[in-house]
Amino acid sequence: MVQNLKTLYPSFSNALLEDIKANAVEQSYASGDIIMRTGQYIRNTILVLSGSIKVYREGEDGGEFFMYYLQPGQACAISMICATKSEKSQIMAKVDEDVELVMIPLALMDKWMMQHRSWYEFVISTYRSRFEEVLEVIDNIAFRAMDERLEFNLKRHKEACGCNDLKLSHQEIAGELNTSREVISRLLKKLEQRGDLKLHRNHIEFLK
Repeated sequence: MVQNLKTLYPSFSNALLEDIKANAVEQSYASGDIIMRTGQYIRNTILVLSGSIKVYREGEDGGEFFMYYLQPGQACAISMICATKSEKSQIMAKVDEDVELVMIPLALMDKWMMQHRSWYEFVISTYRSRFEEVLEVIDNIAFRAMDERLEFNLKRHKEACGCNDLKLSHQEIAGELNTSREVISRLLKKLEQRGDLKLHRNHIEFLK
């Protein structure tokens, strides 16, 4: 565990790494597993060693809005925030690609913030990066038309996987953007006609 953490989290001090080794637990989840649900109390914050997690905001009608990915070298800012007030989760986290996680008890958050400068700086950096990402998502929703929102969404998926082939159905994309499958299919067809991508059954191939 420690060697992986050193590679993925180079800012962590040796003392912090030893504390993580002594108190944290490694855990694996398969694609499709729900590791955090809206309304549940959170007992651990997570560090991602491998794989990826998609974080969603759920609506009262059961709809899901995709917010961002959690990838290797990152942590769950929401769980850190909930730790400070013992609050329930306001997001849902679903495994996108099989993940290996380091589970850190939330009871250690305050202690480590005071004891380890590298942990304090990491937590603040995590808050800031997630806040900036959420602002970008809000700007996209508030100020862009659906075709621009779709392109923005596809770009995020492409950057997250580092690939030109997205295994996403039209229905999945529609759910993430809170619109209908018919609207997404029509807009994707326009992008295909423009030569930006090629549509296949349940996956999208980028050509540019």
